[in-house]
Amino acid sequence: MSLQRNYSPNTVRAYLADVHSFLESYRGAPGPIPSHVIRAYLATLMAKGFEKKSIARKVSALRAFHRALRTQGSEDMSAAVHVSLPKMDRKLPSFLTIDEMHELLKSPSHSSPLGIRDQAILEFLYATGIRVSECVALNVSDLDLRMHSIRIMGKGRKERVVLFGRKAADAVADYLARGRPKLADANEKALFVNRNGGRLTDRSVRRLLDRYIEQLAITKQISPHSIRHTFATHMLEGGADLRVVQELLGHASLSSTQIYTHTAREHLVRVYEAAHPRAHPLHFTAE
Repeated sequence: MSLQRNYSPNTVRAYLADVHSFLESYRGAPGPIPSHVIRAYLATLMAKGFEKKSIARKVSALRAFHRALRTQGSEDMSAAVHVSLPKMDRKLPSFLTIDEMHELLKSPSHSSPLGIRDQAILEFLYATGIRVSECVALNVSDLDLRMHSIRIMGKGRKERVVLFGRKAADAVADYLARGRPKLADANEKALFVNRNGGRLTDRSVRRLLDRYIEQLAITKQISPHSIRHTFATHMLEGGADLRVVQELLGHASLSSTQIYTHTAREHLVRVYEAAHPRAHPLHFTAE
């Protein structure tokens, strides 16, 4: 299985264990296994309290087993292809309130090159909503400070242009003037660099964010991706069109962006309750 789809060793081990578990439970005759048998097995797992994510992995394991058998001319597990994956529960992403975000943006020190860099990174992530992987992949040549825009190479090598506001532009300009020259030489292409002058990594951005979050005593689980969620939530709360947010985030499908509408709708409910004289109590909730 690892040769067919370049599975990692951990995935191969997990899949083999899943297939072994299924075959151990199977009491039928040798030959093609009917789809209802597989569905019954999965229903048993669900009744035992297995999470949907675990069950989905087991279905994927059985499908991989089918592909492996088919290379040997066997269709005994072909029914696995027709068994649907369980619908996954979509967890609402963690995000910061506007006040929390403002406090975070005030955290870095402007007295050191690294603090100036951190300020630019945090302002930039919040202003653009880009992925942290996209942020660390940026080169200086991708940036157009005059037009307040930057060229992003996103997932699937899809290019998009993202805008940013005055605060982020000022922070990046300050970093280019006072921070980056003290960290990197003129030949370095990367926009955001580490203390040794090399390109910053995803992990480094996570570490610097963790440090500031800890200083603010914020108890939420906040990651660089949470800043992306914060960007989307605040945009929608401010009245931005969902499709515009989709374009800015670089989502291929609108369904990926719609997860943010829940928190934006809750915000509208709170505003309505606070502003309308006959809104108390409000007899509907955001779904």
